[in-house]
Amino acid sequence: MGIIVLEIIVVIAVLFLIWLIWQFIRAKRFTQFKRQIFRELKPKVIESIVVEMAETRDEKLPNSPAHQEATIHYWSASAGRILQAALKREIIDEQWLKETGNLRNTQHLFHIERDKLHR
Repeated sequence: MGIIVLEIIVVIAVLFLIWLIWQFIRAKRFTQFKRQIFRELKPKVIESIVVEMAETRDEKLPNSPAHQEATIHYWSASAGRILQAALKREIIDEQWLKETGNLRNTQHLFHIERDKLHR
């Protein structure tokens, strides 16, 4: 009877350890995804903002360097906002998120940064 209880405890401990390792792997992938946003998408979003502001410059929208700097600062404030801008500006699309395996990471990022997203 005591050996069976001990075996059950060992099985539960092993399952818990496997679960912890899986959570660690998921967290590591999420962190890599956030780094990828800053490394790959942020420069493309900034470039898109600069081009758009240059093309839409007129009397009503002077789009001065100060306007550009403020817009870039706003859209670069968080990984979620950068990703949101990349999707909005069609730098990436849902298919890219699926192909790179980052659709779930995107959903998670939008959930945890919902207070920072553009509304």
